Amino acid sequence: MFRRKRKYAGSYGGSRRGGRAGKIGKILLGILIVLLIVGGLAAWYLLTPYGPTGEAEQALTAQQQKVTVHTTENWIAFDAAKPKGNSVIFYPGARVKPEAYSLFARDLAASGHSVYIMKFPFNFAFTKADAADAVISSHPDEKFVIGGHSLGGVFASRYAVAHTDRIAGVFFLASYPDQNGNLAELGLPVMSITGSNDGVLQKDKYEASRSMLPADTAYYSVQGGNHGQFGSYGEQKGDQPAQISEKEQRAQTVNALISWMKGIPADSKK
Repeated sequence: MFRRKRKYAGSYGGSRRGGRAGKIGKILLGILIVLLIVGGLAAWYLLTPYGPTGEAEQALTAQQQKVTVHTTENWIAFDAAKPKGNSVIFYPGARVKPEAYSLFARDLAASGHSVYIMKFPFNFAFTKADAADAVISSHPDEKFVIGGHSLGGVFASRYAVAHTDRIAGVFFLASYPDQNGNLAELGLPVMSITGSNDGVLQKDKYEASRSMLPADTAYYSVQGGNHGQFGSYGEQKGDQPAQISEKEQRAQTVNALISWMKGIPADSKK
């Protein structure tokens, strides 16, 4: 009788331990599934960037009298045949391939300003924030302004803050600086261009960032323009429809930048 009770008790204890182990196993399995889902979504997010439109791809190979295009491991260069004024270093927006800005770069280079569109690992500027170093070091006879679209503008301004001796001006396309890119007291010329129909730009943060820009910052609003049409990569999630064509938005953007750069001496870095 005593032995039977001990056997029964042992069986009961084993059952309890087995039940706990089963619960722990299910919890761990659930955590694993969640991690796999999150990891899969993260991989999809990183590996599915916004690519260039067909027209933008053509701009990379089309022969033009005023512009020569060549690609290196770290940037795409649009060299002006007759350079005048400062050259431009450009940081693309998050998840946007550099080729998507080829039409913008071509039109700017045709006006006499060579453009260098930077390449970043996984198409995020924060992965190589000092990428401009390589361009500047490779072109010691050129003077540069730096700018970027969306997240690219944030890191372009950070670069300018850390290298005021190498940068003559900073511009933002649907973007703004953070505290690490505070330009308010640096004495650099700054231009900020936005689209009135931008559905991606966080307007409250954009307005708050004005305190980190110089008092004489040049502001320009593309009426009817949106976030995605500062590049050439199609519709962007969360954006609002544009009321003007991409070509018109690009023309206004390029003309505004050209006018702004006319006021920046090309024979000095400030």
